[in-house]
Amino acid sequence: MKFIFTIIFIYPFLLSAQISNVTRTDIPKQFQEARTKFAAFEKTHGHFIETKNVRMHYLSWGKPLGTPLIWIHGSLSNAYEILPFADKLVKAGYYVIAIDYYGHGQTSIPDHEVSLYHVADDVKFLMDHLKISKAVVGGWSRGGFISTAFYDAYPENVLGLILEDGGSVSTNTHYHKMDSTMLIKRVKEIAAQIFEDISYETAFDAYSAFYDKSQNDDQFELLTWIRQDNTGKWVFGPGLWKLFNMSSAEQTLDNILRPTRAPLFAESMSVLEPKIIFRNLKISVLILDPIGKDDLFPFEKENDALKKQHPALITHEIFEETGHNIHYQRPEKFTEKIIAFLQTIKLPTQK
Repeated sequence: MKFIFTIIFIYPFLLSAQISNVTRTDIPKQFQEARTKFAAFEKTHGHFIETKNVRMHYLSWGKPLGTPLIWIHGSLSNAYEILPFADKLVKAGYYVIAIDYYGHGQTSIPDHEVSLYHVADDVKFLMDHLKISKAVVGGWSRGGFISTAFYDAYPENVLGLILEDGGSVSTNTHYHKMDSTMLIKRVKEIAAQIFEDISYETAFDAYSAFYDKSQNDDQFELLTWIRQDNTGKWVFGPGLWKLFNMSSAEQTLDNILRPTRAPLFAESMSVLEPKIIFRNLKISVLILDPIGKDDLFPFEKENDALKKQHPALITHEIFEETGHNIHYQRPEKFTEKIIAFLQTIKLPTQK
């Protein structure tokens, strides 16, 4: 499936912008095939667990005897983010788990206020449920920040960290280097790319809107991106902009300059400070760092400085001419670097 890489996150292509290899009459057939495949896939890999905060959906691949890798997706993504790499990771000997956190995939936004640390608590709850004492924890973008929050909260349960363009440097570092005029201009540019939820009458309508016509397959994973809102309409990620506190330029500016005025989930993203969390680092960390025009977090210098503080523990991998979404743009190198890093980490019982 093809995506537009916006300044902030990813968002699926609308079909009018695509060269079509699939006719409109083919889409109902693809939809039915997608529903069948999705149900079969979820029966094999999909699970739900009732944590203290939410009924959380997660996927798993491989056998529990393998070294556990828990993956946390980025904003406007979901557990299926790791799907293209899961089988290779399993073949390399790993037990792969990927969660949907609040408002993403098949996990709802809780009624009470939550933070990145609440997601960390959910991951710990899941580990206890699965009798996993230690795991490699990793994620992309906001998922990287949640991974760092997990290490902060539960360091004794972490074998290693994988941070894909997120979680190694405070999120607002880049914005705080700007003068007020430049910052306001940048925030308005970001706000202009955010639009409210587009609703659809049926699941098929939503599936059709996000279906990539340039690819002749069922794209069954689309069915975890779309869900019903409280009015019965089908939408993509209902309530996420409110959760992120990014429905307007004013809200985004609060996240950057006045985070204690923001709702807890947004505040926790803004105030998380890896320099403090990693001051006494005791585990191996892989930082995947893109350099390109679409790089959301241009933190090469900060990442290099962090590596120099912990040269024996931090691996800093640069991806030239790459945007924020490394795993999509450089899938082979992404997989290669992750597996090479994982092979340096063993469970306490392994030699």
